[in-house]
Amino acid sequence: MTAETVLARINVMKPWLGEEEASALAEVVASGWVAQGPKVKQFEADFSAAQGARHAIATSSCTTALHLALVVAGIGAGDDVVVPSLSFIATANAVTYVGARPVFCDVDPATGNVTAETIRAALTLDTRAVIVVDQGGVPVDLDPIRELCDRHEITIIEDAACAVGSQYRGRPVGTGADVTVWSFHPRKIITTGEGGMLTTQRADWAARARTLREHSMSVSATDRHGSVLAPAEVYLEIGYNYRMTDLQAAVGIVQLGRLARIVERRREIAAQYVAGLRGLRGLRFAADPPYGTTNFQSFWLEVLPGFRTDREGLLARLADAGISARRGIMAAHRQPAYRWRDTGNAGLQNTERMTDRTLILPVFHELDDAGMERVMECIRAAAGART
Repeated sequence: MTAETVLARINVMKPWLGEEEASALAEVVASGWVAQGPKVKQFEADFSAAQGARHAIATSSCTTALHLALVVAGIGAGDDVVVPSLSFIATANAVTYVGARPVFCDVDPATGNVTAETIRAALTLDTRAVIVVDQGGVPVDLDPIRELCDRHEITIIEDAACAVGSQYRGRPVGTGADVTVWSFHPRKIITTGEGGMLTTQRADWAARARTLREHSMSVSATDRHGSVLAPAEVYLEIGYNYRMTDLQAAVGIVQLGRLARIVERRREIAAQYVAGLRGLRGLRFAADPPYGTTNFQSFWLEVLPGFRTDREGLLARLADAGISARRGIMAAHRQPAYRWRDTGNAGLQNTERMTDRTLILPVFHELDDAGMERVMECIRAAAGART
């Protein structure tokens, strides 16, 4: 790689941040209230309205939100939770945090998401919950899963870490689950640096999550700090420090206002990739499922045997050109931490195929036509096509 190539590097992801976020941060700093406070409350209200949820609880990360979701759902030792192996490892980790057992299931090869059929193959007599993931922003087909889980009295937790702005049957993803969690990591659609959110329609679960996130205090930190003489607090149960700061929430409020434009731009970029690469043999692209639309948090493609090089070879070609692509979603069951974990009676062939063959191309709001063309020229060259 030449020095010129390094200077012209194209990142796989870059958050869209600007003066509005800087001004929002300055306002919070000037206020003197930088911990969890009024901005967090506003962000929660704005997010719940945008996602069609009755309750939203901001947290320090999506992983902590997922941990709280399992706790409020009553999942613990002796319980099995069906999870996709094709997901970031935090999905399975949160299950182990509460002492339950993750049971890995396979995914649909077209979407990378679990289905009612792949979940059914992994059910055990001890299954109490299922975690469904909107992988890469592709909405999961929830209605058949809802029917299956209701029949067996199984709680549905939706890991929508990648899916803010995606739609399922004309409504925001997450509204059909019992509880849904979201991520605001810099690689996600909108960001607060780090941070997460839990949404639910259940008032009792929301109330418990709110207290659990700040040590299970009977009086919130906001109320204590807002009082001249703070009331004595009582610690109702073992809780956690999973709070979001007002600094993060101020950025999140601005980012949420940008959401529609961000999703629109990402869909434009995905469409240009498909149009520019469609004629190449041996590639399969991420796409909208029949029942919804994706935000293209990730634009992945599968490198099939008919392509002139394998996935690793294509990644190397892109890297030599200064283009930072990434391997596709990991298979958690292959990791040392889960090597001996259970998959019930479920095979994981689709998971392993997608893990081995997919890669993620650069997609971010400010990626211009010249950058996209450079990515596509590299892929065409790897395919042996004329550029």
